[in-house]
Amino acid sequence: MGKDYYKILGVSKSATDDEIKKAYRKLAVKHHPDKNPDNQQAAAEKFKEVSEAFEVLSDSNKREVFDRYGEEGLKAGPGMGGGAGPGGMPGGAHFQATNPEEIFSKFFGGGSPFGGGADDIFSSFLGGGRGGGMHSGMGGMPGGMFGGMGGMPGMNGRGAGPRQDAAIEHALPCSLEELYKGTSKRMKISRNVTDASGRSERVSETLTVDVKPGWKKGTRVTFPKKGDERPGTAPADLVFNIEEKPHQKFSREGNDLVYNAKLPLVDALCGATVRLTTLDGRPLTVSVNDVARPNTEKRVRGEGMPISKTPGQKGDLRVRFDVQFPRTLTDQQKAGLRQLLPSS
Repeated sequence: MGKDYYKILGVSKSATDDEIKKAYRKLAVKHHPDKNPDNQQAAAEKFKEVSEAFEVLSDSNKREVFDRYGEEGLKAGPGMGGGAGPGGMPGGAHFQATNPEEIFSKFFGGGSPFGGGADDIFSSFLGGGRGGGMHSGMGGMPGGMFGGMGGMPGMNGRGAGPRQDAAIEHALPCSLEELYKGTSKRMKISRNVTDASGRSERVSETLTVDVKPGWKKGTRVTFPKKGDERPGTAPADLVFNIEEKPHQKFSREGNDLVYNAKLPLVDALCGATVRLTTLDGRPLTVSVNDVARPNTEKRVRGEGMPISKTPGQKGDLRVRFDVQFPRTLTDQQKAGLRQLLPSS
């Protein structure tokens, strides 16, 4: 028996076009190979099957032939039934499945439910290539991810490029001041390139990394194909990873800045004024009116790090109190404290 395309999409034979589209949208996203990195081959098979079912059932002529003759009639050559099928298609529809990624891309209007186009998905998934680049990354699957599966012409080769080496990563240390205000860092690099004759040479280039206010440790800046190039491969990407340099006065916790204020015990008990200089050079005064207990904090709204995803907004400054206790007290001081301070 042939395939039941209605069953594959999980719809009834009376399903409307909208119901078919809705079913395809859900299943195509669920079984797309990019969403199933741990089981790519099985996902590719299912993705192909779902795409084939949608292609048939979303086309009125193909659907009519399928309803009358099934998959065998749809894909049979001339001569089935001794005449022409619906729509003047002799002996069936001569159906051959379109590349499922083409169906996927057209259905989502050239976009993707994963936040990029179908080509973008495959570019990142296949390491810069499309189709053929999966040969080495899938444990030797013949012909790339979809090669050898049948009924999927054009996937292995259309737009395929050379394999790309793994990205080259470098740390990019930044001070808290640079991450607060933003800065541009010029990075001189040297890399190997290969000319048309296959000869390799060393070239130098200066790249500019525009560090945005509020960027955090771990932010990655990628320069596509700016790494070394070897014969037969695409140049590797060059990636800079943002790192935070330690600061003498401040530490960072998320979007907040933490300032450790050392308070003598008398100031912690009687009140004090903490004076500091912000990361952009402004003087700031924080009043302490209540008793400052050790390791408690006073929060100053909007004086933290800029929030890179929300321009114009900042985190908070948290002044954390480090109360300095005296090492020794005289008998007279002890007696005075006992008179002034409650014992319970």
